[in-house]
Amino acid sequence: MNSNNEINQHIRHVYQQESRRVFATLVHLLGDFDQAEEALHEAFKAALEQWPSKGLPDNHYTWLVSAGRFKAIDHLRRQKRFDPLDEHIDTLESLVDENVTTDDAILMEDDRLRLIFTCCHPALAADAQVALTLREVCGLNTEEIAHAFLIPAPTLAQRIVRAKAKIRDARIPYQVPAKEELPARLHSVLKVIYLVFNEGYSSSAGQAALRHDLAAEAIRLTQLLQQLLPEPEVTGLLALMLLHESRRPARTSAAGELISLEQQDRQLWDQALIQQGSAMVESALRSGRFAAYTLQAAISAVHAEAATYAATDWPQIVGLYDALLRIEPSPVIELNRAIAISMCDGGLQHGLRLIDVLLEKEEMQGYHLAHAARADLCRRSNNLLQAKLSYERALGLCKQEPEQRFMERKLAELNAELKTKLKTGLKTE
Repeated sequence: MNSNNEINQHIRHVYQQESRRVFATLVHLLGDFDQAEEALHEAFKAALEQWPSKGLPDNHYTWLVSAGRFKAIDHLRRQKRFDPLDEHIDTLESLVDENVTTDDAILMEDDRLRLIFTCCHPALAADAQVALTLREVCGLNTEEIAHAFLIPAPTLAQRIVRAKAKIRDARIPYQVPAKEELPARLHSVLKVIYLVFNEGYSSSAGQAALRHDLAAEAIRLTQLLQQLLPEPEVTGLLALMLLHESRRPARTSAAGELISLEQQDRQLWDQALIQQGSAMVESALRSGRFAAYTLQAAISAVHAEAATYAATDWPQIVGLYDALLRIEPSPVIELNRAIAISMCDGGLQHGLRLIDVLLEKEEMQGYHLAHAARADLCRRSNNLLQAKLSYERALGLCKQEPEQRFMERKLAELNAELKTKLKTGLKTE
């Protein structure tokens, strides 16, 4: 690697691979997000200036952390020169005493784990936790995050600013929680990561059905978390993501149109991810310390391992939903259980009755997937008029454009079926 151009390309590669790791350690050393961000940029600026003439360092991470730390020290010294209150002396002395002689790999990974727990601290609002995690841990820029969640970039930026101020003003510690605090805090971290994954796997609104970049970031983050904190429920969440991700190539057509699970080409499913995810599910279940994510992953594994939609073990899925409801009662889980019951032999009408009861709940009346599920079951029951009403209701509530087109196709097929049956005098109930 001789030319300046090659070295500059190498530095860009190092930035992509190492910048968030370096940032995590700088936050640890400096105790401030904004100072760490500035120090990170100064460190890479120094690399661009020095590496072409002095050569590449043996350890990029150590070099960049040291460069960023000393740039921060210089900055604080300049501030001290003009600050008669000497408010920076303690910070400056702690930085001078601090060194990067600890084992690099241990230091780096511990710092990243601290950063994850800081960004997902329960004192922060849920939307701020997601935004801060994507920005500071994953390295997505403000515009990317704002686009993913369909909010203006200035609004997103303000959330991040407020979250950083909350961490600073409330003196939220930059640390992994104590053992007795870990279960509650880990749940918050996993919830944030799963929200990020869900937004990537099935966007809540907008033109794109999938945001692969967000889903990939969530998987990468969970893989990191599992390496650093191999708890069964972390393994369960990673298994769930991998099993969902295995189906991604078959979920949309070349034109970006959604394809239902029943109609997907299972030859396109990623068998390596299915095997990996299924093995993780079994490992988490064997531990006996699993919770909701592991049970959801077990349900996904049953779907993934079925050779065809008709061969799906629906009674097993119902049993898993029963267990999931005992751990985490939720109307959405009840809805999914009702759908699974409807797929069992003789269960169609029972499933439909359960969905009708669910739709009496106020929180489910605005949930488009509940109306879509009712429409599908009414259609299977040959109650085409009720199916039409439910599809229309689902379409009116849906905000994601590919899903809207999917509902429109379903309605068009249903209207054609209705027209044919009315012509021939067949019952449509």
